Amino acid sequence: MTVPLLSASALGFSTAAGEPILQDISLDISVGDRLAIIGPNGAGKTTLLRLLSGMALPGAGSVSLLGRPIAAMPPSERARIVAVVGQSDQPDRRIEVRDYVELGRIPHAGRLSRSAHAALVSEALERTGLVALANREMGSLSGGERQRAQIARALAQEPRILFLDEPTNHLDPRARGTLLELVAELDLTVIAVLHDLHLVPRFATQVAVLQHGGLVAYGPAPEALSRATVRSVFGIDLLRLPHPHEDREITVFDIPLTTDIGANHP
Repeated sequence: MTVPLLSASALGFSTAAGEPILQDISLDISVGDRLAIIGPNGAGKTTLLRLLSGMALPGAGSVSLLGRPIAAMPPSERARIVAVVGQSDQPDRRIEVRDYVELGRIPHAGRLSRSAHAALVSEALERTGLVALANREMGSLSGGERQRAQIARALAQEPRILFLDEPTNHLDPRARGTLLELVAELDLTVIAVLHDLHLVPRFATQVAVLQHGGLVAYGPAPEALSRATVRSVFGIDLLRLPHPHEDREITVFDIPLTTDIGANHP
């Protein structure tokens, strides 16, 4: 039997006051999966991402990385497998892009020559389209460029899994799609909290839908994003329609005019 790259079993988490945030969450992530974690505000999406990445410890259940308890891994070892781009990351505005990306090599300090480290930083800049901006200060970048720099820093870690917490926040619609296209082409396992449902079908291979701290749907994107689930959790309609100009299907999310139409249909 193949061991999942990342596995969560019966995860639970509560606030210091004992208020439950997540209950009984179980997931198996395979190599190459792109998992989108979605749900309404307050559903526990960011908390789940923090537990899966080892940034927080669960109050119940466990997370295993490569078959080992992630909580038992030294932080330096975990950082060579897992990279996290958080929604509240605030790089020093004065640091140059290349120097910022080079921070991703810290977990590998002393393991390679200086020239090998530099080559990996250059590769991360190239893969994210930032070579021309390498000497710019982070504070001079646009929102989309800054997000690409954060992903480049994560790539410099040479992770097996890339975690993204709402990476498209504050980006215009075109930049959102471009960023996720870039991530999808990285040949990495990706776990991303996404707020914009329109981005999910073309990006995710797997979807986890959270509501009130529980997992209400989990599986391949077309199955987890059923019309019934989307209506129940988000109060909107999902329609799959043929593209008018291309040979592919498009997914449309629409606010219904009534509260009952299609409620009982998959």
